[in-house]
Amino acid sequence: MGRDVPALVFTRDDRRRYREKTQSCLDALARMLRESRFDIERPQVGLEIELNLVDGSGEPAMRNTDVLAAIADPAWATELGRFNLEINIPPRRLTEGGPDAWEREIRDALNHAEEKAAGIGAHLVMIGILPTLQQKDVGEQALSENPRYHHLNEQVFAARGEDLRIALDGVERLRAYADTITPEAACTSTQFHLQVAPEDFADYWNAAQAVAGVQVALAANAPFLFGKELWRETRIPLFEQATDTRPEEIKVQGVRPRVWFGERWITSVFDLFEENQRYFPALLPLCEDEDPHETLEAGDIPELAELTLHNGTIYRWNRPVYAVAHGKPHLRVENRVLPAGPTVADILANGAFYYGLTRALVEEERPVWSRMSFSAAEENLHTAARYGIDASLYWPGMGEVPTAELVLRRLLPLAHRGLEAAGMDDAWREPLLGVIEQRCVSGRNGAVWQSEMFHHLDDARHRHRHESLRRMTCQYMEFMHMNAPAHTWPVD
Repeated sequence: MGRDVPALVFTRDDRRRYREKTQSCLDALARMLRESRFDIERPQVGLEIELNLVDGSGEPAMRNTDVLAAIADPAWATELGRFNLEINIPPRRLTEGGPDAWEREIRDALNHAEEKAAGIGAHLVMIGILPTLQQKDVGEQALSENPRYHHLNEQVFAARGEDLRIALDGVERLRAYADTITPEAACTSTQFHLQVAPEDFADYWNAAQAVAGVQVALAANAPFLFGKELWRETRIPLFEQATDTRPEEIKVQGVRPRVWFGERWITSVFDLFEENQRYFPALLPLCEDEDPHETLEAGDIPELAELTLHNGTIYRWNRPVYAVAHGKPHLRVENRVLPAGPTVADILANGAFYYGLTRALVEEERPVWSRMSFSAAEENLHTAARYGIDASLYWPGMGEVPTAELVLRRLLPLAHRGLEAAGMDDAWREPLLGVIEQRCVSGRNGAVWQSEMFHHLDDARHRHRHESLRRMTCQYMEFMHMNAPAHTWPVD
């Protein structure tokens, strides 16, 4: 939902027109799918990284507008909270430029931004949830200035009619209430994009859903929220609760949440956009002038603005994306389950594992989603979020198995096979997937390091808890800039 919106008040007529326009877009999409009007010749991958802003002491810095002005690069944008930023890395072919090209591009962009931010007293951190963030930091004053976030906040609470309740039982217990959606801004993620042909979309989306739990278990990096140690990837349940438009009475009626894993394997990308229209009322009913059918009749490509805006307010963990680039439409799977960080090396290893594994699963003779219930895939996601790399997950033919065993025995060879099929040679694959292998062997990832380092500091010095979290955050930042994968980070 990256589009800016004007400051305005929505009327009942706006909502009626938006519903009609969204249906018109859906009909146009169906026609485009029938007529094969999509760009599939040179499929690309893409990457978005959300980051936190801190001051020199590791505390949240509410300065995204100032930092954006200092960076002065259109690849960077605001996010929901004033302590957040997002970078959009330009799309590319997966094997373009050699083994170091993508890493060099990402690191150069991040280092440039860090240099500019440091010039005004701020710093960037790639981490699932900022450990020093406190509940007092996520009030209405922390909302970014862009009107779209304030509209979204108003519409969520208009639908709920009451404050948000955040309830988490993990290592410790958290109960909190919020009168804005700003706690959502605590969740910063890495989002991998994969362009696919329409006829292949369902298979890739199903594969992404099947492996979501494994991804989270391997890459968990968010064990702390508001000073409490909770789940290994607390970002997953927090995001689900912080954007929930349903009061309790609506939940028990079975109304679907806007942060949604889904409820079934699909047969077409159309299934997902149709579910959006059928199940979810508009939060931002903004209509554009374009008539998508007139545009198609004229031989042009419609933007489908209402369909894409509505899609952007429904937070699937694997989201369908329709977009027009260089005058050609395309479809992407946007993989949203992973936290930010800890390092660029970790992010690229996560990407290699995801891209290789999904391709291999799609090319299997008997797809995994034909042998696994959808509910088992969803349960894997939440089990992985709770226990991280120590989780035991279900996989067809293996039953419930420790994450490390599942990855080493079954999934890592598949990821190698998928990357090889994509044209990535062994010398390129090994360093990337070797990071995943060593995480499994060592049983360590970002969440494990954060927890161990916090307890080392807290027990050794008997400091105030927040001071231990602050010192841990500062140490995390030092290691992040060194770009050694998190499983190698010492605790001392």
